[in-house]
Amino acid sequence: MGIIKVENIRIYAHHGCLKEETLIGSDYRVDLKVKVDLTKSAETDTLGDTVDYVFLNKVVRQEMAKPSKLLETVAQRILTRIFKEDKMVEKATIAVSKLNPPIGGDVEMVTIEMTQKRK
Repeated sequence: MGIIKVENIRIYAHHGCLKEETLIGSDYRVDLKVKVDLTKSAETDTLGDTVDYVFLNKVVRQEMAKPSKLLETVAQRILTRIFKEDKMVEKATIAVSKLNPPIGGDVEMVTIEMTQKRK
């Protein structure tokens, strides 16, 4: 087994419950970790035998581009697509952070984290 991480993906997106948040947008950080068997790719040195981190980044960017009220909804969409589109992923953990959230205080970020296993 092994872990592939794509960390600190920085995205400007339009998520939030407030109308202003979806109009103006804000900065987000996404961290993704997938568990996959890396034995074959370590031997073959072939991209097709592993999970391509370019694919992971693309899914994150495409799903973050679709406005949602809740970060949980965005995170679940990302997880659903990863499991649907790459059968090698056995487990995935995603953290979606809103930087400088409008919550009335000096807060660096708020983060939701979700983990899912292949069923």
